[in-house]
Amino acid sequence: MEKVSLADGFDSFEEPWSPRLAAELNGQAVKLARLDGEFVWHSHPDADELFWVIEGGPLDVEFRDAPTETLSPGELLVVPAGVEHRPVAREEARVALFEPSGTENTGDAGDTGDDRTNDVTELDSGVSRGRIGVAIGDGESGTGAGTDGASR
Repeated sequence: MEKVSLADGFDSFEEPWSPRLAAELNGQAVKLARLDGEFVWHSHPDADELFWVIEGGPLDVEFRDAPTETLSPGELLVVPAGVEHRPVAREEARVALFEPSGTENTGDAGDTGDDRTNDVTELDSGVSRGRIGVAIGDGESGTGAGTDGASR
């Protein structure tokens, strides 16, 4: 078990739209991201995605087929799988994201050709991990292969 400080996590990077892995549990990833400006329109066909504004913002989550939702610090929103959306931060927002491990930030939009398509990197301060998703037979919490088969 490893404790993760959200404040230290956010302070460890400056790049917008470049999520950092803070924790993994039950096949889910908790990512920290600094959002600033407009992201790309996308959906995650097989994954719900939770946006939780920790600080800054507001964060608008725009939808093609529904009204925009505006999130302030302390508010969260779940975008259901398959719903096309675009996050827009009018001012930098520090956001926690919850989604299945291995979910690409641009979803079905794929590689956008800019720095907004990122492999998720781990926080420099470490990642808190549970036991679910650890390779069978591996008695170590947070080691072995995760549900996506990646070595941990």
